[in-house]
Amino acid sequence: MQDEYDCIYLVVDLHALTVQQVPAEFRKRCLSFVAQYIACGIDPEQSTIAIQSHISAHAELAWLLGTMTYMGELQRMTQFKDKSVQHQANINSGLFTYPVLMAADILLYQANCVPVGADQKQHLELTRDIAQRFNQRYSETFVVPEVFIPPAGARVMSLQEPTKKMSKSDANPQNYIALLDSPDVVTKKLKRAVTDSGTEIRFDESRPGLANLLTMYSVMTNQDMKKVESHFEGKMYGHLKVELAEVMVEVLKPIQKRYQEIMTDKGYLETVLAHGAENAGRRAHRTLSKVYRKVGFIPPNRQ
Repeated sequence: MQDEYDCIYLVVDLHALTVQQVPAEFRKRCLSFVAQYIACGIDPEQSTIAIQSHISAHAELAWLLGTMTYMGELQRMTQFKDKSVQHQANINSGLFTYPVLMAADILLYQANCVPVGADQKQHLELTRDIAQRFNQRYSETFVVPEVFIPPAGARVMSLQEPTKKMSKSDANPQNYIALLDSPDVVTKKLKRAVTDSGTEIRFDESRPGLANLLTMYSVMTNQDMKKVESHFEGKMYGHLKVELAEVMVEVLKPIQKRYQEIMTDKGYLETVLAHGAENAGRRAHRTLSKVYRKVGFIPPNRQ
């Protein structure tokens, strides 16, 4: 999308605090994500890459938008319900207000289009509602963003529990493929992936395990589903898993090589993040200043 749009890619470390983190590991992981973004093809000369906490406007706007978001709206969020089950010992208010911070992430930059997985569509609808509510109350201020969901691969499912989405924060690493997984690990995870008791390789949403593997193969080989089904006609599930592993390893190989190069150059990462914070911060504070003026805050007297 960076060839068609002015794109901003965030590492959302504020959101990550809804789960308890080990500080030293947390810092390393955030830098790792930046390197993975670049290794996957995001060009920091063409797009903006920034860490969320480097731009204070995110937290500031989230508070203001929170005063305009209703409890009933947040209680209806399915992700909060799911996360509350997963983290019963840590059901914090951040989990509950997570969608408000997400709305701030989007509205700060006057985003026209937001690419999301299907599981985030509900949050985007709430963002649109909040933007429209603010605009109606205080006059036109925010762009009301459109949801962009790709036609294929919008929701990749768990390898072991294919009725649930694949998540990098899953407690069971067998449920997901990480960008930095070694070829052996990728192959083992896919060989153990849940399918069903059938034998015919056909895309059918009522067979979620098989449908998930076929979707990944289709996206990673850039082939439509009919062509994928034709390719695997008369073959067994094992053939699909082996071929998918081979394809995935080849796709990940240049990403992992580039990632290792980037991670050895901390100066480059720091430069990317400084540039990103400056660029994103300038845009964010422009919006925040407008919002503060609209709600009636007294502007600071800066000497």
